[in-house]
Amino acid sequence: MWFLFSLLTAFAWGGADLFYKKGSDPHDRYSHIKIVIMVGLVMGIHGTAYMLLKGLHFNPVDMLRYLPVSALYILSMAIGYFGLRYIELSISSPVQNSSGAITAILLYVFFTHDLGALQIIGVAVVTFGVVGLAVLEKRSERAALGAGAAQIDAKYQIGFMAILFPILYCLIDGLGTFADGIYLDELKLISEDAALLAYEFTFFICAVFAYIYLKFIKKERFNLLQERIKGYAAIFETTGQFFYVFAMSSNAIISAPLIASYSIFSVILSRIFLKERLSKLQYGVIVLVMIGIALLGIADEL
Repeated sequence: MWFLFSLLTAFAWGGADLFYKKGSDPHDRYSHIKIVIMVGLVMGIHGTAYMLLKGLHFNPVDMLRYLPVSALYILSMAIGYFGLRYIELSISSPVQNSSGAITAILLYVFFTHDLGALQIIGVAVVTFGVVGLAVLEKRSERAALGAGAAQIDAKYQIGFMAILFPILYCLIDGLGTFADGIYLDELKLISEDAALLAYEFTFFICAVFAYIYLKFIKKERFNLLQERIKGYAAIFETTGQFFYVFAMSSNAIISAPLIASYSIFSVILSRIFLKERLSKLQYGVIVLVMIGIALLGIADEL
């Protein structure tokens, strides 16, 4: 089931990326904080409903036990939200999600794993495709800027600070996913349900503090009904998080790079709904990643 859960996570987070981008206003210096509030709110609602419907007993100590993982994830996401105001989704998403390769390497180095040939090839193909897509995006964007052939919105122009945000996300998220692999798969330090609830309630607490900061310190208006796009992103994010926990608990070293392929879905959706262009070579890389995903699926059935 880890393969199905990984794919569902990738689909959901690809959709979340699209709405994150649509909800990132370059003229609103607090848009990233508003996204944190919306994601935390939806996660808090989902966590409470999940706990009540399944009749679970939540121990607040689990929030402290899982805090190193939660903190790394929430920090990386906040950095990602901030960076989306200054760089195209089709560039930031592949760069950010190279974190799956970092996680797989760390898990392979620090823990013993027996991987079959198909699994190794599949992980290599997916990772190569995700990194390759980022390289192609950066090259094409530079060419367009250099030739003056395209009128590009200021919030999409690449500078050192713009590309720094997805790189920071990649490193911090990679460490977070590595820690998650230890907690859920390698050492079984916490159950899937406890990890899910601990993360979602921690994010909800962060959202409460973010709201207090925005409303009472910065005196910024925040109307929940006017943040529908951010709300859609939060719903997709929470849906992905639900499946992610169960994928990571079963096969972390393979799930991590597979889930990272959600950048492929982000790129496709950004081309469809944000009208960002896609070259033939980029289509080829996407097909390559799909082949890698198919290989992992076949390996799971063998």
